[in-house]
Amino acid sequence: MNVIITENLSKTYDGGKEAVKNLTLTLEQGEVFGFLGPNGAGKTTAVKLLNGTVSHTTGSCRVFDIDPMTKPEELHQISGVLTEHAQMYDHMTGLDNLLFFGAVFGLSAGESKTRALGLLEELELFDAKDKRLSTYSTGMRQRLSLARAMIHKPKILFLDEPTSGLDPESILSVNRMIKNLAENEGVTIFLCTHQLRYAQEICCRYGLIDDGIMFANGTLDELRGLVSGGTTVKIKTDTDIHEIQVEDESEIPAIVKRIVNEGGNIYSVSTEKPSLEDVYFALTNKIDPARGGASA
Repeated sequence: MNVIITENLSKTYDGGKEAVKNLTLTLEQGEVFGFLGPNGAGKTTAVKLLNGTVSHTTGSCRVFDIDPMTKPEELHQISGVLTEHAQMYDHMTGLDNLLFFGAVFGLSAGESKTRALGLLEELELFDAKDKRLSTYSTGMRQRLSLARAMIHKPKILFLDEPTSGLDPESILSVNRMIKNLAENEGVTIFLCTHQLRYAQEICCRYGLIDDGIMFANGTLDELRGLVSGGTTVKIKTDTDIHEIQVEDESEIPAIVKRIVNEGGNIYSVSTEKPSLEDVYFALTNKIDPARGGASA
């Protein structure tokens, strides 16, 4: 099922700034989609267009077959949004904040409390549930913002830098939650970030955007196919470490056999493919992906 469909979606602000230019995209249910680009690339504006908080200039978009521009309230009932500056109430406790937003989304008092306590436990905030938000650290506030976005069990989550300000342990718990939502509950995740290594860990498909233009879209393997470099094979022998470029991994057995036939002893064989970071910069003509890679 296509959850998001956009066709030539564009937004030009007053003054002539083109923030998003002809965005055409489809997302399926249960995908973790990474929308990647530098600050000012157009990521946040795209999310606002998909949520109906700003109107588009040209083109069209639908989310769960809802037009965000004409029915934003209907869309907000099935979507959750985490921004870098989510507004909550400092004088209220973490639990009370969640209960309040649960009521805003129409949950009963009992439903809100059950859901809130479960999220606080999952995001390791249970012990701080009765503390005022003003006492929370940046990382705790970020996790509570994620709980707020999820209080009403949305079908789609728009996350803007969801791990910003989190320590490594908290990042792992947030990542586990995101993967569980997508894989086991069918929630679609639209994740905006400029952290390419993080995106490679959590996302299954990517859209690369710069200056308002999405210049590439696909899985990591599909994006790798857009750049040269293939696979780097590293073979450790008793005399050296050899790095050989191959187009396909099926070439590796013949290479190993040749070394052995020539009297070499092989101690290890490993492969490396261009990382998402390598591919991104190769596509923006900044670096060659052959200069680095992630283990395959």
